[in-house]
Amino acid sequence: MPVARSRAVLVGTAAVVVLAGLAVARSGTSPWADPAGDALYAALVYVLVLLVVPRVSSWVAAGVATAFCAVVELAQLTGVPAQLVGHVPVLRYALGTTFNAVDLVVYAAAATLAALVDRRFSRRRQDAPKPGLAARRAD
Repeated sequence: MPVARSRAVLVGTAAVVVLAGLAVARSGTSPWADPAGDALYAALVYVLVLLVVPRVSSWVAAGVATAFCAVVELAQLTGVPAQLVGHVPVLRYALGTTFNAVDLVVYAAAATLAALVDRRFSRRRQDAPKPGLAARRAD
């Protein structure tokens, strides 16, 4: 069954996630900062998938978000993201610079959690019978 999601809610959610991510990034080097930032990154990608394809299932969106995050993380093994960040420092928030295998687990867990929250709070569209159809069946 398709899910009815409000684009305004998705945009607001994306803004909150970005602000939370920036707050975590500026919080310093505490042990929770890196996994929290990774989780927020995966949640943001999840929301962006929903903005692009609003009627996609929660699990497909979680899979796409996890795959995207994994590709970005694996790209860090090439050194290309680090070089790009050297030229455009703000790209650090999108590309990262250093591969960490634990990040892959965090991405998957965060995307799964995002899907569970989405499923809990999104409205399932009920396909109501078309007007007059019930009256015809009664005859």
